[in-house]
Amino acid sequence: MEKTDSIEKIKIVFMGTPDFAVPSLQACIDSDVADVVGVVTQPDRPAGRGNKLKPPPVKVAAEAAGIPLFQPKSLRKYEAAEQIRDWEPDLIVVTAFGQILRPHVLDLPRLGCVNVHASLLPRWRGAAPIQAAILGGDKQTGVTLMHMDVGLDTGDMLFVEAFDLDPAETASTLHDKLAQLGYDMLFKHLPDIAAGAINPIQQPEEGVTYAAKIDKSDGKIDWSQSAEMIERRHRAMTPWPGSFTQWDDKNLKVKGMTLLTIDHSAKPAGTVLRIEDDIVVVTSDGLIRLDEIQLEGKKRTEPLSFINGRPEFVGSVLG
Repeated sequence: MEKTDSIEKIKIVFMGTPDFAVPSLQACIDSDVADVVGVVTQPDRPAGRGNKLKPPPVKVAAEAAGIPLFQPKSLRKYEAAEQIRDWEPDLIVVTAFGQILRPHVLDLPRLGCVNVHASLLPRWRGAAPIQAAILGGDKQTGVTLMHMDVGLDTGDMLFVEAFDLDPAETASTLHDKLAQLGYDMLFKHLPDIAAGAINPIQQPEEGVTYAAKIDKSDGKIDWSQSAEMIERRHRAMTPWPGSFTQWDDKNLKVKGMTLLTIDHSAKPAGTVLRIEDDIVVVTSDGLIRLDEIQLEGKKRTEPLSFINGRPEFVGSVLG
């Protein structure tokens, strides 16, 4: 019988929590060089109207694959990582885990900890690089595989792949593209990482920017900004927290908008105008056309239908 070479697999512990991390977990599962011995994710959280506990997407994926699961509230203390030490990983792969890792975790695996980060480092370190790339008007974005250290996304870069941003990109569509790229890069490069065939590159000191965590208040529209900035923010805040403004002391969600370059700066920012069949809002340098809106407690509707019962909307100033 002819002898065949067997592939010696490395033991991987995967750490991640949201939908974005699921493709990265799947890449580790699919890899011929990896054996995923455990998954670490955040605890179940209350969600929805009933405030029922909801498992994070990575937990659902791990259970479906039959992988042992660990959901610590915190890994801050040495003893909290006992389960990870018991798994004896050669490598820890981290994608949007949601907790800061300390040296007693980072130094545990012999191959270190590799992070899948959704930006072209050192641009947009931090919690919300997807939204930040759109808000910043970036022409390109991508994924960086990096060795983790004690800093915030400051570790050496291993592999980087970039692509051009679509001008109509939303946080939702960009999320899906970057998540898939994370899968592709991990699946491609895990053999190199396992073999130590890598050439870490220190991040440059120039070009460092930070992407703060997105808050619900970030969806509030400031009509005194430029039309371009408002439209960017709308795309960056889609699907969450969405774009909203105030009218008649009520919350008005803007579900769809289009940037127009017509200048109506003679009117105060936030003024609602009707131009033929378009309902538009004045900004500092142009107009934003409202394509779909939803008044607090009401159904989504087109603006022309909205003003049929509320003609006073035209001429009002949104806040």
